[in-house]
Amino acid sequence: MSDIITAGILVIGDEILSGRTKDKNIGFIAEYLTNIGIDLKEVRVVSDDEADIVAALDALRGRYTYVFTTGGIGPTHDDITADSVAKAFGVSIDHHPEVVARFKERFKNPGELNEARLRMARIPDGAELIQSATILAPGFKIGNVIVMAGVPSIMQAMMDIVAPKLKSGVKMLSESVRANSREGDIGGPLRAIAEAHPDTIIGSYPFLDENSKPNTNLVVRSRDQAKLTAAMDAVKTMLAGLKAAS
Repeated sequence: MSDIITAGILVIGDEILSGRTKDKNIGFIAEYLTNIGIDLKEVRVVSDDEADIVAALDALRGRYTYVFTTGGIGPTHDDITADSVAKAFGVSIDHHPEVVARFKERFKNPGELNEARLRMARIPDGAELIQSATILAPGFKIGNVIVMAGVPSIMQAMMDIVAPKLKSGVKMLSESVRANSREGDIGGPLRAIAEAHPDTIIGSYPFLDENSKPNTNLVVRSRDQAKLTAAMDAVKTMLAGLKAAS
């Protein structure tokens, strides 16, 4: 089995913390990473504060294979992600000539290419651009940190660009079954099954069914199909036993 590849997400922005903007990126990135065999292990949300961003980056990039950031690379004064990333890596930051050239091609009228827009062309030294013909202001990758836009459509396009260049591991497999039991009624036997199958992850997710009665979905995950099947068989046997006893 290949090495397990891990990731963290750092969401940056006062607007997220205030509730003014509802995050739409975490779920997308989480599902995207799962589909390419990368385990998302942690998500943090920090304000537009350089010290907070640097501290979070230092913690995450030392812990996981990759760190994905969203937000804070726009044209306004509080878009400080690029500067904060540069500080975290101890490198300088300046206007990238390739990005400036693209901006000059796009903004031809006098005054359009102002100081605010040029802020988006500032890239830490040594970073690799994440851009395409449809993305004006690029993201970038430096070390194991991938810096992306906060606007969901742009972030998603950046993920498509950077994903093929990432290391990936063995994909997590999963199967699910409807328990037709309340979560509290199956908690004990489910714990015993989890302990007997340590190479699997068993999740219990309560919900109200079509009759508005408490019910539970059980999900078994593993990177090994045989171990997944064995654990799921144990879960189904347990459920059948509970049904027969009721």
